[in-house]
Amino acid sequence: MDTLTSTSNPFIKQIRALRQKKARVETGTFLVEGITHVGEVIEADWDVEAIIYAPDLLTSRFAKDLLARAARLQLRLQAVSVSVIESLADKENPQGILAVVKQRQTKLSDLKSVNRAVALVLPQDPGNLGTILRTMDAVGADTLFILDGGVELYHPTVVRASMGTLFWKPVVQSSFGEFLEWARKSHCQLIGTSAKADVDYHTLVPQLPWVLVLGTEQKGLTPEQTAACDVTISLPMRGRVSSLNLSVATGVLLYQFMGE
Repeated sequence: MDTLTSTSNPFIKQIRALRQKKARVETGTFLVEGITHVGEVIEADWDVEAIIYAPDLLTSRFAKDLLARAARLQLRLQAVSVSVIESLADKENPQGILAVVKQRQTKLSDLKSVNRAVALVLPQDPGNLGTILRTMDAVGADTLFILDGGVELYHPTVVRASMGTLFWKPVVQSSFGEFLEWARKSHCQLIGTSAKADVDYHTLVPQLPWVLVLGTEQKGLTPEQTAACDVTISLPMRGRVSSLNLSVATGVLLYQFMGE
């Protein structure tokens, strides 16, 4: 196979366009960058449309084994020059490999078993979203709900911050109303979060199945969303700050509840 060396090659231009949301929405694909992440998306059996790699940068045994496995799976492999991979990479000093992957859309009706989950209402920060997925994997939570829109699930920062866990956890995007209807039918305890709640998170023993519900980074849950939850908890703020970063707060609560 010929090595592509021109950054103006039509195929390379199509891949570079996936750095923008418009192209990701139009094609239903997204980019996965880095040896570990590409390995995870293949292991998780997602639909990989192409793998682009720079032979001069991929020198480790793990990287070579990854390419050999991709070849056995008959995935499309395209060698490129270092300058081309640098033009495609999201960060400086790229590892030398990325994949074009088909997006997945999981619906509420697709869920078979939910025991411990997280619901984020209108999340805005892609780094927070990816970090929460990574934390969910660490503690063993099983499902993420993204409600009423917010940050794009396949934003490059979400993919990178998730450290590959995006490919293993079901993520459902829906309206709050649709989620609430599903939760009631599934007999899930909805645990809301609010700085004004009078229940300290230390005192709550969650009832399986449960969903931890968190609002936007700026405003939290609306009064209507708070009222829809079965119980609302707070994290005590003993210093001068009035709130925690969304991913930090989620991590604290997940580690607390997963041990109950």
